[in-house]
Amino acid sequence: MYERIMVAVDGSQAARLALDEASKLAEAMRAEVLAVCVVAHSPQLVDIGGGFVEDNRTSSAAADAATKALDEARELFAAKRVAGNVRAIDSYGESIAQVLTRAAEEFDAKLIVMGTHGHTGMRRLLLGSVAESLLRETTVPLLLVKETPRS
Repeated sequence: MYERIMVAVDGSQAARLALDEASKLAEAMRAEVLAVCVVAHSPQLVDIGGGFVEDNRTSSAAADAATKALDEARELFAAKRVAGNVRAIDSYGESIAQVLTRAAEEFDAKLIVMGTHGHTGMRRLLLGSVAESLLRETTVPLLLVKETPRS
């Protein structure tokens, strides 16, 4: 049914749960999985002596986090013997939801799996919701895996 599954990863517990779910689905359906990590850029102004210019280089912390999340996905695919690939994508001014939508279209994904923290109320308003934005952006079915609070 879902022969091509894309999963969004970012190193969070919610993303790990989504990765686990995508792997289970891929095993059951003999599907191919693409784990995508969006590296968001925060443009900074840098003084070059004669004025300021915008510096769009990826911070090393963001690049390290993406590498770690994608290595984890690669290891899980190998352990589960799931046909899977990984991809880091720079956002460069696009929202994470826009980048994920474009990646899903390029991969021809039949399902997107994504973790969510399940914030509500003021916290969601302040933090925004990538999951909600992606739901509005994409035409691909979206499976949200909610992180449950630890007790």
